[in-house]
Amino acid sequence: MPTTTARRRTAVCAWCGREVVSEGPGRTRKYCKRSCRQRAYESRAALAGTPLPADSVVLSAQEAESLSERMFEVRCAAEDVQTAVAEGASPGELELLCARLVDTARSAERIR
Repeated sequence: MPTTTARRRTAVCAWCGREVVSEGPGRTRKYCKRSCRQRAYESRAALAGTPLPADSVVLSAQEAESLSERMFEVRCAAEDVQTAVAEGASPGELELLCARLVDTARSAERIR
C-alpha cells in the first residue's frame, strides 16, 4: 500500500511577490492572501476592454519609483560585495554582505 507524504511547495504570490507555501495535495496557491487575490481580480477587471494584455502589470508612479529605489539598493549591495572581494575581505565579512544582498533582493522582487 503506497504511503502519501505531505508535499510542501513554495512559489511567489502573483500579486505582491511574497512567498506562498502550499502543503498537501492539489494545485500550488497563486496568492499569499485573499486580499491579494482580490486585488489581482480588480486589476484584471480594470484592464478588461483596454488594448493592454490581460497579464499587464500597471504600477502607479509611486509604485514604480519605489521599485526603482529597491533595485538601486540591490545594485549597491552587489557593488559592496564586489568591492569586498576585490579588497580581499574575510570570509565572515563576505558572508554578511552576501546575506544583506539576498535580503535586499528578496525585498526588491515584491512588485507591490
